[in-house]
Amino acid sequence: MKILVTGGLGFIGHGVVAQLESQGHEVVVVDNRNDYGILSADELDPLMAERQQQFSTHRVFDYDIQDQEGMAWVYRHYLPEIVIHLASFPRQKVVNARPQLGSQTMSEGLLNLLELNARYDVRKFVYVSSSMVYGNFKDTYFDGVDESHDCRPLGQYGIMKLAGEWLVEDYARRTGMEYTVLRPSAVYGPRDVEDRVVSKFFLAAMRGGIIQVNGEHESLDFTYVSDVVDGIVQATVSDCTNHQIFNITRGSARTLLEAAKLAVSIAGSGSIQINEPDGNFPSRGQLNIQQARTAFGFNPKIDIEQGFEKYYEWLKNSIYWTKKTV
Repeated sequence: MKILVTGGLGFIGHGVVAQLESQGHEVVVVDNRNDYGILSADELDPLMAERQQQFSTHRVFDYDIQDQEGMAWVYRHYLPEIVIHLASFPRQKVVNARPQLGSQTMSEGLLNLLELNARYDVRKFVYVSSSMVYGNFKDTYFDGVDESHDCRPLGQYGIMKLAGEWLVEDYARRTGMEYTVLRPSAVYGPRDVEDRVVSKFFLAAMRGGIIQVNGEHESLDFTYVSDVVDGIVQATVSDCTNHQIFNITRGSARTLLEAAKLAVSIAGSGSIQINEPDGNFPSRGQLNIQQARTAFGFNPKIDIEQGFEKYYEWLKNSIYWTKKTV
């Protein structure tokens, strides 16, 4: 199939592209290499280069998804059957710092893609949302929060992700487009940037510094990046996911303090400081992934102990991060 991946040079996106290629699909990538105003070129450039080495396609276009003319050119020339939409401001902190730009990408950019989908008869649109749409859900259910749970997002990132889900559903209603919505959580692993929870924990530990834990009892459904990639690809190519929403996480929450202690143990250095919870973020926890298991055989394999070890091995063997941690 012909598949367009927006954000295909991103942390999750480049793995999605590589796996789709390995299955024989014809993949086109759009990624404007956004630094979101917080990433330095000396970090982003080598990461982008390493990510692009993971796949072989040369169809990589440096367009902003808001660029109507540029994106129309991509659709017109490659006529994708499926679009996987990963291009977004990636997390709450980044949106809070630049809310207007976040809205332009997450709302106007999405609308541009949806209009092009209708114009060029795209069969299916896969929208990668976030568990942040749920808002507070810590310890709500023993088996984790499933997709029927009320969505009451806290903060602009979760609000805009949920609004994006509604826009996708409305376009599907009006145009007959098939769609799938996916909600990952706390993704970590190789080729990620420093400014994320697990990355911060490990790099602080490796530098012999102090890991800041904002709420020792706060928990996240930490999910290794390859499991999320598997879920996105499986949901994309399956005929059993249309017009549905799926959690794609490990399905097992761990506290921030447990994660920090594990990072210190693996790195063999660092210390921990416990602070009050950050009121800018909702209290989260375990998500229920049974719907994804049943619909398309989603089966995450990597627990936090194994995932943290794999991530640490990549960090300590990275030429870039070795220089930054000595």
